[in-house]
Amino acid sequence: YTLFSKVHSDRNVYPSAGVLFVHVLEREYFKGEFPPYPKPGEVSNDPITFNTNLMGYPDRPGWLRYIQRTPYSDGVLYGSPTAENVGKPTIIEITAYNRRTFETARHNLIINIMSAEEFPLPYQAEFFIKNMNVEEILASEVLGDFLGAVKNVWQPERLNAINITSALDRGGRVPLPINDMKEGVYVMVGADVAFSSCLREVENPQNQLRCSQEMEPVITCDKKFRTHFHIDWCKISLVDKTKQVSTYQEVVRGEGILPDGGEYKPPSDSLKSRDYYTDFLVTLAVPSAVALVLFLILAYIMCCRREGVEKRDMQTPDIQLVHHSSIQKSTKELRDMSKNREIAWPLSTLPVFHPVTGEVIPPTHTDNYDSTNMPLMQAQQNLPHQTQIPQPQTTELSPLLLLSGI
Repeated sequence: YTLFSKVHSDRNVYPSAGVLFVHVLEREYFKGEFPPYPKPGEVSNDPITFNTNLMGYPDRPGWLRYIQRTPYSDGVLYGSPTAENVGKPTIIEITAYNRRTFETARHNLIINIMSAEEFPLPYQAEFFIKNMNVEEILASEVLGDFLGAVKNVWQPERLNAINITSALDRGGRVPLPINDMKEGVYVMVGADVAFSSCLREVENPQNQLRCSQEMEPVITCDKKFRTHFHIDWCKISLVDKTKQVSTYQEVVRGEGILPDGGEYKPPSDSLKSRDYYTDFLVTLAVPSAVALVLFLILAYIMCCRREGVEKRDMQTPDIQLVHHSSIQKSTKELRDMSKNREIAWPLSTLPVFHPVTGEVIPPTHTDNYDSTNMPLMQAQQNLPHQTQIPQPQTTELSPLLLLSGI
């Protein structure tokens, strides 16, 4: 475990390959890089976040992870260096952001990876702790307690923490914010002796059956972990490096397998640039010329090859006279036909009885009288035998006149 010193200089650390590396970024150290709190006498508690990246790159190396839950908690860099990084100094740029003043402070962390005496450890076991988050297990005292419990049930001579991974990085789901649920942590440890009988109990057929039925297996040494750590024994993984056989198989050349072309060699910078101006003209000019020819052919057909154009231009006056004469003739025929059409006479023009004399009054029209243009009221007023309705008088009327009026 390494902490930043108070000296304003680059920090050098020397982790071992195959062993868990943890580096804490303390907020208290970076508080001195920012101006004091506005009110004198009050303790500064500015929100500070960190950004970590490999120098010259936007992200960290693949084996190095970083976590900080809130701006008011410390940040942690953790991971397990690999043997490929041995002897290569890794410079990590650490930038602190003060979220109150928006000021920044930058420091460099130089990681010098050393080779381990015995790497990798031949016997490796990965435990899943259900009641922990990754930043909780990274604390030195908590991780020490867990390694002590593992050492009691395993009894190895050398025991190291190899790697720690959050369950979220393994595809786990974010827990519900109830009952203080945790996301879970995978902790891999390695030892130099074979697995104990307690750890081998997970491989029993009875426990495998209980795990398939989503039931907790029966493990005798589970009580040594239950005080602080809830282990999911169904997810424990035991790896014996001494019994692993190389899975490399020689590739047999045959149908469907292309020959090895060697490493990819990019083209040199001395290649001549290609001029696409001619290609552009050909691509644009050929379709335009074809479209122009088709347009001219269509215009000639529509404008110059219409049937009867010459004859119509020569005979236009005669055709107009014939049309005018035919229209006049048709109009005259329609007028003659309208005079002789039969009209349904209204009931008021039918023969009626005279109310006084009792004689039959002829209809208001005659056969040879054209009353189509005469209003109905005017025709009734010109009747020869029309009876005049007497006007009311103040004198007494005779009974005969009263009867005729009725």
